[in-house]
Amino acid sequence: MIDTKRMIRRGSSVLVALGLGLSLSASAETLRFGGNFSVDHSSTKAMELFAEELEKISGADVKAQLFPAMQLGGAKENIDQVRSGAVMGTWIGISYLSRTVPELEAVSLPFAFSTRQQAFDVIDGKVGDVLNEKLAEKGFIALGYMELGFRHVTNNTRAISSLEDFQGLKLRLQPNQTHLATMRSVGANPVSMGIKEVYGALQQGVLDGQENPYSIISTKRFDEVQTYLSDTGHFYDFIVVAANLKKFNKLSSDRQQAVRDAMATAVAWQRAKAAEEDTAARDELVKRGMIFTPISDDLRAQLKARSHGVVDDLKAKIGDEVINTVMLELNK
Repeated sequence: MIDTKRMIRRGSSVLVALGLGLSLSASAETLRFGGNFSVDHSSTKAMELFAEELEKISGADVKAQLFPAMQLGGAKENIDQVRSGAVMGTWIGISYLSRTVPELEAVSLPFAFSTRQQAFDVIDGKVGDVLNEKLAEKGFIALGYMELGFRHVTNNTRAISSLEDFQGLKLRLQPNQTHLATMRSVGANPVSMGIKEVYGALQQGVLDGQENPYSIISTKRFDEVQTYLSDTGHFYDFIVVAANLKKFNKLSSDRQQAVRDAMATAVAWQRAKAAEEDTAARDELVKRGMIFTPISDDLRAQLKARSHGVVDDLKAKIGDEVINTVMLELNK
């Protein structure tokens, strides 16, 4: 004989268990991040490490879903998505945020950094604290700063070995006014352009050249459409992992800490990996056929002198506070 009461009790237990399972599943948090770096770039690999660490640290209570290689659009679209809250965050070249937070240009001073460690010391100290405050005012929170690296000029016109060689070169730059002003100050003709358009513009001769870290020149295969490579190192560039401040603040304190801890691991790994890959990427570009011309100390001094007025103009634009803080840290 069938025990209907027992079946009802069992059924209720199953439903309760299923309900609990659904409730537990629904309570897990998934954070979406969009980026424009290629899948083989060290920053994307670092974000994959972040996702692994986050799931491990939180016991799968928080997960990260990544959309690299412009799957959600270019840099501008990614920033807009973070601002609106459509995604939690993005990992992006810091210059792309400078239109929204102009104070970020303070770490884009021409020829300011001589080593990557010097750059890390600045961004991890008082300067980073000030910039994080400015980001917060615009609704962002910086979860970490990775290395994009020293930027170098490539072109199809001539090897660069003197100040005159910059004259009239039509170079693609990021949408950063300090970057653009610097290239104008040394006689080049800079053009602001999104990264996804650059290869085609170089291939068609719309541009003479561009500037990027060796790793980007390599992963974007610009060597296929560029002949000459220098080591100008005119700017040091950061990748900022920027998130929506309101969405981040809505996370529990435990979840926030899990995100911070996982990101700290990912940033440390990426910085070491980027340093390792920098020289390797340059050597690979030469191996593929690019003509490498090192910049002399004398030329570097000339370029720095020519671009000195850019710093004064930036002070007039964003005030002295952040720039003076940067200069103090650099002079320690």
